[in-house]
Amino acid sequence: MTACPYSDKLLGLTEPISRRDFLDGVLIASAGAVAGAVCPFPLVAQSAAGPVPEWSGYTGEGDYKDSAGNTEAVLRDAHAVRDGKFDRAPAKIIETGELFDCVVVGGGMAGLSAGLFFHQQAGEKRTCLILDNAKIFGGVAKRNEFLVDGHRLYAPQASVHFQPPYPNSFLETVYESMGLDWEAFKSYQKWQGPSPEFWLPRSPYGVGKLNGKDALGFYFGAKYGHKPGLWITDPWGKNLEGTPFSDATRKEMLALMKDKPVVSPLVYDYPGDPISRELDGMTLEDYFIRTFDVSRDTVRLFMTSECASGFGLGPDVLSGFLQYEWSKTIPTVDDSMESGIQMFPGGNSGMARLMVKTMIPAAIDGARSMEGVWKSPLNFGALDQPGQRVRLRLESTAFRVEHVGQQGKSELVSISYTKGGELYQVKAKTAVMAGGGWITKHLVRDLDESRRTSYETFNYSPYMTANVAVRNWRFLYKLGISSAAWFEGFSRSINVRRSATFGVDTDVVGPDLPTVLTFFVDFAKPGLPARVQGQMGRAEILSTPFSGYERQIREQMNEMFGPSGFDAKRDIAGIVLNRFGHAFINPPPGFFFGLNGKPAPREALRGGPFGRIAFSHCDLAGAMDHRNAFIESHRAISQLLDSVLT
Repeated sequence: MTACPYSDKLLGLTEPISRRDFLDGVLIASAGAVAGAVCPFPLVAQSAAGPVPEWSGYTGEGDYKDSAGNTEAVLRDAHAVRDGKFDRAPAKIIETGELFDCVVVGGGMAGLSAGLFFHQQAGEKRTCLILDNAKIFGGVAKRNEFLVDGHRLYAPQASVHFQPPYPNSFLETVYESMGLDWEAFKSYQKWQGPSPEFWLPRSPYGVGKLNGKDALGFYFGAKYGHKPGLWITDPWGKNLEGTPFSDATRKEMLALMKDKPVVSPLVYDYPGDPISRELDGMTLEDYFIRTFDVSRDTVRLFMTSECASGFGLGPDVLSGFLQYEWSKTIPTVDDSMESGIQMFPGGNSGMARLMVKTMIPAAIDGARSMEGVWKSPLNFGALDQPGQRVRLRLESTAFRVEHVGQQGKSELVSISYTKGGELYQVKAKTAVMAGGGWITKHLVRDLDESRRTSYETFNYSPYMTANVAVRNWRFLYKLGISSAAWFEGFSRSINVRRSATFGVDTDVVGPDLPTVLTFFVDFAKPGLPARVQGQMGRAEILSTPFSGYERQIREQMNEMFGPSGFDAKRDIAGIVLNRFGHAFINPPPGFFFGLNGKPAPREALRGGPFGRIAFSHCDLAGAMDHRNAFIESHRAISQLLDSVLT
């Protein structure tokens, strides 16, 4: 279909704008082709054509410019590894001559925390190198920056917020070791705007309040027979009255929302007990049906995006054990939006910066203060200097990790990587694989059959975060809401949030000031096998150019908010797309404790190191969360220090 030039002009598609397209692939076959047995990615990945020029665009400001989501370079190098380019050891490679006590492959939260633990526990004479494939460390814990009408705005690329830990807990010691100062989170932006005042959450997952009620609106458009669309404000407070859902669906949605089970919930005492294994033996969808007596259709309508925001896909393919992932598996003192949840202005990139500052003090000028580490620019030249106990080497994609000689007798590990078009090799006494199972299974060349088989059981799904900077949010205020949700079109919700004052340039917030609206986009396709859902999702994000998503965002926002004064051409100041091809692991039944008397496949990877190589990526825990990253990395480093580097 040819786009209408007049429509493009009205939407602002022809205007100069802060734009970013994620280059995670090239135009490929339609998603429908992926539902078959053969995935088209290998053919596309080997294409010499590369992405079309119009895919690229604005990438934000500051340290994270040119590093929104998985970039073209990251994709190209990773797919070369996957597609066998380095299956044979290259004849020509530059030996760096370096020998480290530990090389960590991956610079996300798992990799950085592994480096931090090694730095703190291994002794002053031990050295560590962290290799990361991106232009800046952090993995999904990166941020986007915008300059809008004189204000610098921040938004998370993926990893968003955190919660206060229990006193004297492992998590508390990790936060303390990186220099996280809780006092800094006692001051958030205050209201500066008209009356009535909105209470705003600290996270894009929160919902605002107005006069003690949810400042939330549900929007229903053409899919539900409403054109123009219909807004229902405070829908939960009204028990969904006025919504186009059937009476039965409303009743079931309310039962799920208000947590009103009809049979006793299954609550385990400790992981591995009979009840936890029962939960792990069913899907989360079946658990909801059993516990709340709701239909499968209602579960998929209401719970898919909710589950996908934490686990990538919907409850139809996820283990029922995940019901308690946040409350029991990795508990914290206070998980409430009102008093517990805390957030750096641009998400958990703040933690990543603190860890790097702790390991490499010269990485960021000045003292290790919250404001200084957040606002001061990164000194990239200080990251990889000879003589440092910890070095961080960016834009370095590992392609071979293997023991030197026979695995059981080897004293060294060889790590080969590509950087700037050249091939390099470094050696280490130990290695930590912290970059995710989807790539680790290709990197460790001498991996034993048991561990390799375990990796083959893991499924991953993509995710996208679209950060849209707007010059004001009066269009929401006029509707009496600061949070919006919908059941059709692009994404499913947005929320206005307030920021911790140490990280922003104004201590006030209101509808007349610019803000960033964060759209989270999952690619769940309930009813299909998990692996197929992941493949189809990746096909979609690889084959959709930036202009396609930009048009969806602009048209949808004009449709929903135009009647209350929004104009996409006038009010959108910047768009950044962050696409991640393997954002989440999707744990099926049996992932945590195994099925039919067989152990869970992941235990082959967590039970101990493979020779001199340990595995720390957080997907081994079953949920992509910074707390799990810390737990898995601490385990991996402890295994190496206890049994290898003795």
